Amino acid sequence: MTDTDRLLTVAQVAELLATSERFPRRLIAERRIRFVKVGRFVRIPESALREFIAAGLVEPVTLRISGRKAA
Repeated sequence: MTDTDRLLTVAQVAELLATSERFPRRLIAERRIRFVKVGRFVRIPESALREFIAAGLVEPVTLRISGRKAA
């Protein structure tokens, strides 16, 4: 976490991911994303959200077309 890293609420994370609040809460409960406890509140650093998204990124498959002729 950097000094300029914003701490996001569960609602903000859900909005950024276009999901319900239940999804980020499950990520927190399953310890699948880094989070910060601020008293009784839970916050997710922006960098943790970026890392989570990057970890799930699936690159497209590039098809190699061989020189075969159709029969």
